[in-house]
Amino acid sequence: MATLKDISAELGLSVATVSRALNGFPEVGARTRARVQEAASRLGYRPNRSAQRLATGRSGVVGMIVKLRADMSADQTFFDVLTTLTAELAARDLDLVLSVDQGSDPVAPYERMLERDLLDGFVLNAPVPNDPRPGFLRARGVPFVMHGQAHAAPDYAFFGIDNRAVCADAVGLLASLGHARIALINGEARFAFAEDREQGFRAAMVAEGLAVPDGFVAGGAPTESTGYTQALAWLSGRAGPRPTAILCATTPVAQGVLRAARDLGLSVPGDLSVVAHDDALPGIRPAHFNPALTVTHAPLRDACAPLAQMLVDHLNGAPPARLQTVNRAGLIVRASTGPVPKGEERPWQTP
Repeated sequence: MATLKDISAELGLSVATVSRALNGFPEVGARTRARVQEAASRLGYRPNRSAQRLATGRSGVVGMIVKLRADMSADQTFFDVLTTLTAELAARDLDLVLSVDQGSDPVAPYERMLERDLLDGFVLNAPVPNDPRPGFLRARGVPFVMHGQAHAAPDYAFFGIDNRAVCADAVGLLASLGHARIALINGEARFAFAEDREQGFRAAMVAEGLAVPDGFVAGGAPTESTGYTQALAWLSGRAGPRPTAILCATTPVAQGVLRAARDLGLSVPGDLSVVAHDDALPGIRPAHFNPALTVTHAPLRDACAPLAQMLVDHLNGAPPARLQTVNRAGLIVRASTGPVPKGEERPWQTP
C-alpha cells in the first residue's frame, strides 16, 4: 500500500503538502489537490484513519438515523437509497454509520451519537414541518445535509425536488384533458413533502379555475392498500360525484387505485385517469402497469451522489447557502391518462 512519502516522491511535493491536499485544507490549490488525489488513486493509497483524525480532527465517518414505523417497518425506498448513498460516500472516502430511532424525541438519537464523538456530520432524511433537527445540529456546529427541505427557505444544505410542482404539473396535464373533478391521495401529513404537494395541488386547481370538493384530498401510508381503500370510497359514488382523475403520492398507491377501478368495473383511462409520482422503487415498473402509468418522475437514488458531494463540500468549509439544490421532476405521459369522460367536461369546454 502506498504511503504519503510515495506520493510525495512521485509528485516532487513535500509530505506536508500531500497530507494537506488529501485532507481538504483550503490553502492547497485546486490544481495541486487534483494532482495529489489522482496520484493517490493511481498508487492505491489509503489513509490511516487514526493519523488522519489526529491531523484533521475528522474521523471520516458520517451518520444517518432512520425512523421506523410502529409496526417496525421502514419505507421500502429506504434500503435502495441507503445502499446507493453508502456507495457514493465511500467513493468520497467517507463511511456511513446507521442508527435506528423508535423514540418520540426527534433530536435524542443525534445527541446520543454526538456524545460518542465519532462522527464528522450527518445526512438527514424525511423532513417534517418545523423540523427541530437542523436547528439542533447547527447550534452545535455539526455539518449536515438534508434530503428534502422542511420549509420553503431553509438556511442549511439540502437536495430535493420541487414537490409543489409535482402536483402542479399533474393537475396541468389533467386540466388540459378536460378534467375538473380531480382528487389527491397524498403522503402522510406528518412529512413536509406532503404539505408541499397539497399546497401545490390546491394552488394549481385555483389557477385552472377548478374547485376542490370536500373530501377530495386524502393521505396515508405509501401502500397499495391506502390507494385501494381510498379509491373505492371515492369511485363507488356513495359520497357524491366521483372524481374523473386521481393523483397518487406513489406508484404503490396507484396500484391500489387501478385495482379498485377494475373491481368496480371502471376503465382506465376511459372512466378514470390516474397519475402517480414515481420515485423509481425497486421491483415496481410503472411502464409495465396495465395500463402503463403516467408519472411525475424523480428517482430517489438520484439524490445520493449530490448529497454525498454536498456533505464533503460542507465538511471542507463550503457555506450552506452554496449547497442548496431543488430539481423539478419529469413528466412522463403514458396510457393511464386520457380525455375526461363524455358528459363530464369542464363547463366552458366544448364537448
